[in-house]
Amino acid sequence: MAKILEGPAMKLFNKWGIPVPNYVVIMDPNRLAQLGEANKWLRESKLVVKAHEAIGGRFKLGLVKLGLDLEQALEAATEMIGREIGTSVIRQVIVAEMLDHDEEYYLSIAGNRDGAELLLSNKGGVDIEDNWDTVKRLFIPLDENPTIEEITDVAHQAGFTGEVAERVAKIASRLILCFDNEDSQSIEINPLVIRKSDMRFAALDAVMNVDWDARFRHADWDFKPVSEIGRPFTEAEQQIMDIDARIKGSVKLVEVPGGDVALLTAGGGASVFYSDAVVARGGTIANYAEYSGDPPDWAVEALTETICRLPNIKHIIVGGAIANFTDVKATFSGIINGFRESKSKGYLENVKIWVRRGGPNENQGLAAIKKLQEEGFDIHVYDRSMPMTDIVDLALNS
Repeated sequence: MAKILEGPAMKLFNKWGIPVPNYVVIMDPNRLAQLGEANKWLRESKLVVKAHEAIGGRFKLGLVKLGLDLEQALEAATEMIGREIGTSVIRQVIVAEMLDHDEEYYLSIAGNRDGAELLLSNKGGVDIEDNWDTVKRLFIPLDENPTIEEITDVAHQAGFTGEVAERVAKIASRLILCFDNEDSQSIEINPLVIRKSDMRFAALDAVMNVDWDARFRHADWDFKPVSEIGRPFTEAEQQIMDIDARIKGSVKLVEVPGGDVALLTAGGGASVFYSDAVVARGGTIANYAEYSGDPPDWAVEALTETICRLPNIKHIIVGGAIANFTDVKATFSGIINGFRESKSKGYLENVKIWVRRGGPNENQGLAAIKKLQEEGFDIHVYDRSMPMTDIVDLALNS
């Protein structure tokens, strides 16, 4: 699953006939002035300027400015772009038409293993959680599409009446088309607004998740996904994601700036365990990583080399529980090659490596990785009899 930002989501909404306000995404404030010369709506409308990044609580952080003219929008964009928020840097903003509206609605769809579920409420906006009892649902089985009559009936249940109910149902039907055809996993529109004087609807905000592995089917996907931790994916994270999309099994990486203990761990449970154990003992992790599902050795080698390049690391923990089917010898072959290649390029200077693993062919795998001691690696190797937490203690107290 990959989250995409508001701008790309609105582009896909436009494609499938879901109404959105006029908007532009810019990285250079000077571009906004140029766009203002070319677009009448930028000169004549009230504008909203928002940081176009995966950052929660943007309004409270001063990253949403409302009711601006073009000159004020230019000032707001200049103020936001380049601003640091924690570990994030604001690289772009979205400037949108500010629409006066009478009511705010809620509309979403999310997939599950049996199909998908459409949600509707006539009490949308920031207080939707307080009005969750107003949300009505329509289950959509796999390979089926609801009729417009069925969607309209749910809209009526959610409190919509007359022409508004019909229009909301049409928008919902287009949302289903977008969901199905764009390999989406979830879409939330909050709020969907209406200006009753001319019955204009618009999706003012959007959260959308897509199946990133399906991007080969979408020539117009010119966007990149964003992480859930308040910043764009790094180049290294993106490279590992691309490998993960091509293999049987899985490799994962999230960089954590400032840490000195790198983790090269097997399985999601063990990965979380080692991360928690390092932090609980006063250490700082440089990354979260995992390989699981018996991935090919070349993919594990690529993950290993990426982790070895993390800055300022002092330890690498190669950890895992006792595998059921991941071949320890095969995956350690990739790790060994990755260590050798990294060392040849000048990495791993003064870095200690701690290994604890069990599973199929563990004796051969552990014996092979222990031979790195003969090549000058500062490596310490243990089998399944060593408690997992003890490896962390040994590393942090060495």
